[in-house]
Amino acid sequence: MNLYFNKNDQKAKFLPREIADSIPFSSNKLPQIYNEFSVNPGSMEAKVMKQTLEECEKPSNEGEEGYCATSLESMVDFSTTRLGKKVKVISTEVNTKESILVGMYKIEVAKKFPANTAVVCHKLNYAHAVFYCHKTVSTRAYAVSMISADGKKMNAAAVCHTDTSKWNPKHLAFQVLKVKPGAVPICHFLPEDHVAWVPY
Repeated sequence: MNLYFNKNDQKAKFLPREIADSIPFSSNKLPQIYNEFSVNPGSMEAKVMKQTLEECEKPSNEGEEGYCATSLESMVDFSTTRLGKKVKVISTEVNTKESILVGMYKIEVAKKFPANTAVVCHKLNYAHAVFYCHKTVSTRAYAVSMISADGKKMNAAAVCHTDTSKWNPKHLAFQVLKVKPGAVPICHFLPEDHVAWVPY
C-alpha cells in the first residue's frame, strides 16, 4: 500500500506531574498561562495554545471517555484505570532523518491485540507535552511491521474502528472512502508521537 508519514520535529517534553498540576490549564486562565510560559498573547504560539485548550474542553464523543494528559503520570493513570494494569503501549516509529516518508510499503507482520478496546492518545501542540487521550470501544489495535520498496523497515501502530455508526457523517474518513457511518470498519495508522494503550 502507498503510505505517507509526517515526522514531527516539535519535541515538547512532559513536565513532571507536580509542576504540570501547579500551572493552570483552562481557557479562562489564558493570560496567566501566557505569562507562565512567556508567550506573546498576539503570537501564533498563543493562538495554537488557545486552540488546544478549547479542544481539551470540548465534550467527548458519544460512547467515549476523553481526557487531556498534561503529564506522563496522568496519561498512565487515565489509561490504566480504564484498561487495567496489564497494558502495552504501541506507537509508530519513524526511524529516519527525513521529515516526510512517502512510498509503497508491504506489511510483513501484523500482530492483533485481543481486546476490543483501547486508549488512544493524540499529541497536541502546546508549550509542553499535552496528549488528548480517549478510551474507545469497538476498536481493534495492531502492531505492524512494514518494509518499503527500497528496503526501509518501520514499525507502526494501527487501529480499526469497527462501529462508526455514531460518528459525524461529515468525518473525513467517510469522504475519502465514500462510505456512510456504520457501513464498514475504518482503519488507520497512528502518526508518530501518538500512542495506543491496549490490554493484553
